[in-house]
Amino acid sequence: MSTFSRTALLCSVAGAFALPLAAQSTASPSARSTRPVGTNTGVESARAMWNQITRNITTAAEELSEADYAYRPTPEVRTFGQQIGHVAGSQYMICAAALGEAERAEDEIEKSRTTKAGLVEALKASTEYCNRAYAQTDAALGGEIQLFGQKQTRMYALVLNAVHNGEHYGNIVTYMRMKGMVPPSSRPRR
Repeated sequence: MSTFSRTALLCSVAGAFALPLAAQSTASPSARSTRPVGTNTGVESARAMWNQITRNITTAAEELSEADYAYRPTPEVRTFGQQIGHVAGSQYMICAAALGEAERAEDEIEKSRTTKAGLVEALKASTEYCNRAYAQTDAALGGEIQLFGQKQTRMYALVLNAVHNGEHYGNIVTYMRMKGMVPPSSRPRR
């Protein structure tokens, strides 16, 4: 994805976070939400988006068979298993930046894990690692970091992680649909 496309996408996501807050401030007192507005609404919004997307990816990863992990719609794209490895590796890399810790290689898991069990384990471990990043305060997330050679904030890294997971969940949805499966986000709520 080009820098311009990624920037445009991130601006759209940031705008989506801001809209509920703007609506609350202009609505009449009786129309406002009874939920108290916290001091960490930015990270709370980013975490909610990331949790939902990552939960869907994890559900898909757990449900697909070992044989499905080798599936790729065309020779030019990643297999389903490589998608899971890429998401896990990217989470480690991006959340490390958000935490101010040493980054891991993004492709480490994709290149080293090939079984369903190993990839699901890596995805869950990277999600646990990212939980620490999403537990920071908005104030801490205003800190400056280097990400992809650019100065950004820690919050930018967390939003990027959620957006990146969303991009790859879109791939996963397509893979599942091509195999005649219903992806987790399209199933009736229980």
